[in-house]
Amino acid sequence: MATHFDKTKPLAGLPPKEVMENYTPTITNKLKLEAALTLIKTTFEDKLKENTNIVHVSAPMFLAKTSGFNDNLNGTERPATFAPRDFEDIHLEVPFSLAKWKRWALHYYEVPVGQGIVADFRGLRCDDDVDFTHSLYVDQFDWEKHITLEDRNDEYLKKTVKEIYAAVYDTEQAVAKKFGIDPILPKDIVFISSDEANKEYPDSTAKERENIYCQKHKAVFYMGIGGNKADGSLRHDGRAPDYDDWMTNRSCGGTGLNGDILVWNPLLNQSFELSSMGIRVTPDVLLKQLELCDANDRKELIWHKMLLDGTLPPTIGGGIGQSRLCQFMLRCAHIGEVQHGWWNPEEVEILREKNIKLLGLGEF
Repeated sequence: MATHFDKTKPLAGLPPKEVMENYTPTITNKLKLEAALTLIKTTFEDKLKENTNIVHVSAPMFLAKTSGFNDNLNGTERPATFAPRDFEDIHLEVPFSLAKWKRWALHYYEVPVGQGIVADFRGLRCDDDVDFTHSLYVDQFDWEKHITLEDRNDEYLKKTVKEIYAAVYDTEQAVAKKFGIDPILPKDIVFISSDEANKEYPDSTAKERENIYCQKHKAVFYMGIGGNKADGSLRHDGRAPDYDDWMTNRSCGGTGLNGDILVWNPLLNQSFELSSMGIRVTPDVLLKQLELCDANDRKELIWHKMLLDGTLPPTIGGGIGQSRLCQFMLRCAHIGEVQHGWWNPEEVEILREKNIKLLGLGEF
């Protein structure tokens, strides 16, 4: 998702002023809120597993830096790092996501073609924006599926997107029925190419383009994330070179076998990312994207060697934000209402005054 965060502005992490005025939480009872969070997460995961033929597996809390298994995101973020007490020369990292680990896990668990895995991922992102839709704490359903090389096309990508979106839609229906919330998602999702969007709205920012399409269609899959335009600027948003394939041509036009699931958030009056996903790189595509990103040194890491020598299978995968789902489903003004986190103390005071109550110690 293209960001709206502008750290040069004071109190940049607050929701829009018009949202904070006269805000009333959908659920005010703390235990009822926890029941709602559980319902959202369990319903969605069950629907996701049913629709996409994946099974739940356990996941690591930290990875060895030398393994290359950590997700590099945009390549500039710092991981939370520590050393075991008696092994100070060892560097362990709390992962940003399980994008690479999951592909290895399909090999490790010997998952057959057509089946996949999902993990309940918890991580830290020290350099993330801390605002009303982002936090230092990351919780998401990290999933990956074993596919064939013939499946590496935009039709298979779209088919999978529809399966995931159906799980989102059904979850909203269940939550709406249980807690008396009006459902707002359309039955079907619309596919938008970032290449075509750039041509149609060349003078708009990435966030503005997302808003235009999401407000019109309510639910979109924004295809083609990562890589640069001819002038060297980002085509839409950044992606690491070693998991999503953002350079292969699509039959529908444009490049990139990846994208983001975005919905229109009527409370926040803006596009709202629920998922980032894509068909993963082949060895050939990995080499090309590493070269484009000046990251050839990664070829010497364990994970990259396993991909380049053919050990790791072809896959499609992504992550669906758990707190994002909950924030959207419960019409919350701030992500801190549905997860335990840390927020700017000055902003916390203002949020409290505006009846936006953060969960747990987030209020301190």
